[in-house]
Amino acid sequence: MNGKEAELMLLRLRLFMGSVIGTFVLLLMLCLGSQNINERSVVNLGVGRTVPLPQGFVVGMAILCGVFSGGASAALLGPNGDD
Repeated sequence: MNGKEAELMLLRLRLFMGSVIGTFVLLLMLCLGSQNINERSVVNLGVGRTVPLPQGFVVGMAILCGVFSGGASAALLGPNGDD
């Protein structure tokens, strides 16, 4: 492995870890913010149902899944750096 490949690998690792840490911070804020929400709904998963969850929490989890998957795919599927 030469220096350019190592640099590229470290860049991807930093991007991936930034995505993981950012998602964790957003999850923490989402959990703290949805404590006193009274409107709760049940999500039908096809094979079962979830416990009643606040609607904002369900939407927030969907957004967090998108943030994590988008950040991870951008970090791991970026250009190879081949000229």
